[in-house]
Amino acid sequence: MDKLIEQFSLGLFFWQLILFVALVLLLKKFAWKPILNAVNDREEGILKALESAENARKEMQNLTADNERILKEARIERDAMLKEAREMKDSIITEAKGEAHAQATKVIEQAKATIESEKHAAIAEIKNQVAELSLEIAEKVMRSELSDKNKQIKLVEDMLKEVKL
Repeated sequence: MDKLIEQFSLGLFFWQLILFVALVLLLKKFAWKPILNAVNDREEGILKALESAENARKEMQNLTADNERILKEARIERDAMLKEAREMKDSIITEAKGEAHAQATKVIEQAKATIESEKHAAIAEIKNQVAELSLEIAEKVMRSELSDKNKQIKLVEDMLKEVKL
């Protein structure tokens, strides 16, 4: 450092100082403003990019919340539709069972009525056949009984005994 102080020249220092001030003034006039403007523009661009990124993040959160809400509503609606379908299925099955039971009861009642009517018809037919057979037997018996005169008189007397006046 001693060496620098020994070689110090006031004239040289003066000219260097003037050149430095002139360089600073030239830089201030021609370069400083464009550099500061470029830095300010860059800073504003970065701030706008950060702001738009924040807005995009908020919008993404809103969209995610909306998607979750829509999914939740869709699940609720799906569950309601499934429940309604199950209830409808159960009611259709119950209704079909009731209808089948009613049809079966109706068929059974019709069968019973048919059986009963056919039973009555068969009994009537048997009665008619018994009556016809009885008449035929009675006719044959009467012919054989009434073929002889003594038997006719005896039959009339027996009948008169049975009749009470």
